[in-house]
Order: sequence, then structure tokens, then C-alpha cells
Amino acid sequence: MCTVKTRDLLAQEYGVSRPTFYKMLERAGLVLPSRVQLSPIEVEMVYEKLGRPLSEIKNNTNSKGGG
Repeated sequence: MCTVKTRDLLAQEYGVSRPTFYKMLERAGLVLPSRVQLSPIEVEMVYEKLGRPLSEIKNNTNSKGGG
């Protein structure tokens, strides 16, 4: 499972600016709470709607000993 993350960190993972990330969320129909940090469940919701960012896929592969 994911960890707590901020929107800024998620935007970095997707390689986009924060305003662009907000537009991506809006287009995907995701409405998230206004608090700074997103819970692991909310982060998973983002990944389900937008797909996992390449940085997250690489991290998961490395942590599982793949490569």
C-alpha cells in the first residue's frame, strides 16, 4: 500500500506542474479533500484514475528486487 503524499509530490511523480496536476484530477473527475496530505487510500484512488506514474512503477520494481 502507498504512503501519505501531498499533491505537490504526486505532481512531481507525474512530471507535471501542480496546476497541471489539478487539471488532470479535474478531468478524471477526482474530488479530493482540501487538506494538505492525502491518505494512502486517496493516493491509490489517484493512481487508479490516472494510472501509476513511471517514478512509482520504477520504485516498486526496485523495491521488489526486480531489474
